[in-house]
Amino acid sequence: MGLFNNWMNKKKKEQLEKTSAKARPVSVKETKEEKGPVHEHEHEEAEKSKGKKHSLPLHSEAHRILLRPLVTEKSAIAESENKYSFVVARWANKKQVMQAVKDVYKIEPENVNIMNVDGRQIRFGRNMGRRSDYKKAIVTLPKGKTIDIHTGV
Repeated sequence: MGLFNNWMNKKKKEQLEKTSAKARPVSVKETKEEKGPVHEHEHEEAEKSKGKKHSLPLHSEAHRILLRPLVTEKSAIAESENKYSFVVARWANKKQVMQAVKDVYKIEPENVNIMNVDGRQIRFGRNMGRRSDYKKAIVTLPKGKTIDIHTGV
């Protein structure tokens, strides 16, 4: 048992040394440039966004607000009037949707209309089911400005 205890004591000492090295105090002289990016994915996003046409800010919530474009016959007809439909997050408001469209597509919308859509009741044989409720945003763009929401759909 003595050998096992000695081995455990060595392990504990190594762990203490590792944690004390990690928890060292940060001096005031260190700047962000010296430390580098806070998270690795921020560095990767910054590298990727250099060559992209539409890049989002690092901490943008646009990807959480605009869930997907709503592609229906009615929305396709409304696109001729520069009105584009999106399914948005249930917690999003008009200002957040407007900012998300501006971040993603680099176009300032003229107007945003939002509505809560109740899911329909549907049947699965003899069982009744229900589609999910969702929030729909209709974004009106200025004349002459368009966005391409049909690529990849």
